[in-house]
Amino acid sequence: MEKQLYVYHIVTKNKMNLGQKIFFDRNQKNTLYNFFFEKEQMNSKGEDFFRILYSQYTDEGLKLNKENADVVIKYAGQTIRAIREVLVEMVRLQEFPQYPSRMSCLYAAKTYEDALKWKEIFDSYNRKVLQIVKLRVNGNYFEGDGNLLPKEDGIPFSKKIEQAREYWRGNVMNELPELLINGEIEVIEIINDFSR
Repeated sequence: MEKQLYVYHIVTKNKMNLGQKIFFDRNQKNTLYNFFFEKEQMNSKGEDFFRILYSQYTDEGLKLNKENADVVIKYAGQTIRAIREVLVEMVRLQEFPQYPSRMSCLYAAKTYEDALKWKEIFDSYNRKVLQIVKLRVNGNYFEGDGNLLPKEDGIPFSKKIEQAREYWRGNVMNELPELLINGEIEVIEIINDFSR
């Protein structure tokens, strides 16, 4: 749905400035994309997940030291989330192409109260929140419920694809509301600055 709207954004990486403009189109990748699809997980010897498993497997089983176990756990977590995002994007492209991609958008909240809910979640994961800003958006958006995203579990992909369809059908229960926005975005107010 394309129109002008006013939303709230949680800033976690680089502080934003009043009047700052951002343009998101389908070629602009966001930090979600960078985290799940470009981040490498390696130990101090430069070994990745597969090299670690191959080199540490013996007739007695798999024995990992803490560093290698951390790499394996981080890689598995990153991979299951990347698979989720690929499935969600596949369903979007096939059935809901009118909506922004989760990998090429800015995440926002419809209300300040919703932004505060997201701040609580980020705080619980020790993810540093720098600011809450108000944005003017001229572009496309999708209102979803983050609780409807495919879960990070071992169920069959066919069920994860159905979960992705439920997500793209829109925000029905409003448990964890999120807005995916793209287009022309301008910072019109710095509401909170937590970096001071």
